[in-house]
Parts: sequence; C-alpha cells; structure tokens
Amino acid sequence: MGRGCLFGPVFAAAVILDPEHPIRGLDDSKALSPDRRHLLAARIRERALSYAVAGEDAYSIDRWNILQASRRAMKRAVEALVVSADFVYVDALTIDLPLPQKALIKGDARCASIAAASIVAKVARDEALQAWHQVYPEYALDSNKGYGAPRHYAGLDACGPTAHHRFSFAPVAQGSLF
Repeated sequence: MGRGCLFGPVFAAAVILDPEHPIRGLDDSKALSPDRRHLLAARIRERALSYAVAGEDAYSIDRWNILQASRRAMKRAVEALVVSADFVYVDALTIDLPLPQKALIKGDARCASIAAASIVAKVARDEALQAWHQVYPEYALDSNKGYGAPRHYAGLDACGPTAHHRFSFAPVAQGSLF
C-alpha cells in the first residue's frame, strides 16, 4: 500500500485465512470506507491463521524504485508469517520466493486472501501516517496519507521535503507544483 505516495514507506501484508472462520465483506481496500477497513482489519487479525506486515522505507524506494521496493515488502511479509505459506496469490505481481504463486490482475477484488492482505496493509500504513503527522503536521499527513494533495504540496513549498519523502518521485525531486 502507498505505491503512489510522496511520503513514507510502502507497506505489504500477507494473510493466511482460516477456512473455519470466514470473514464477510472482504474487498479491495480502496473500495471500503476507513471505518469498514479498520473493522475488517481487526477481524482479519483475530481470525487469520497467520498474518504479517512489512514495509520498505523511502530510501529503499528511491534506491530500487517503487515496484522493486513493493516486491521486497511483499516477500518480507510472506517470510514473516508464523504459519508458512505453501502457495502465494499476489496482486498482479510475482515475488522472489521459492514458492508456487499466481499473479492475479485486480487480485484484491477477486481473491479473499489478497483482499485481506490489502486491508491489513492499508490500515497499518494509515496508522503509521497518523503517527508521522504528529512529527510533521505541516504536510497534513493525517488527511492525505502521504499522497500529493494541496496541503501536502503547501508543506513541501513552505518547508521542503523531509528525509521520509520519496526523492525519486517528481513532485519531491523537482519541487512542488503548487
């Protein structure tokens, strides 16, 4: 989560759902309200056989690019599962793991485990951005979650980027457009 942001890490999650404890309402995290995502994330954490969240920071994103940093975060999330995965469904990508896997286009809308991972990752990232907002309130990270938005651009214009901004992203590298 957070691939298009100007600020902060990219997050990924891996979830092994328990078929004995299904969770209703799983969907693409972007299609859910924040309240619904938080409710579902709590249910996923309670009912899943295993889940893990991993991230790659802005420095890693700038060093490798957002796609490779995302793939690294996904790999680390799968590796951090307490219950080992024997097959991996991934949203549109493959990851460098010696496990059978299937890349599903729009997987977060088609596969319950990908949807669950999407929800857990988005909630974790949103919570991290809420915490970063306390450190950097001038960028309005609480409302824009690190994406390019007028108040975020205003913070870049007034204060410049922080060490947690993604310098390889054009609005940060070239200076704000606003």
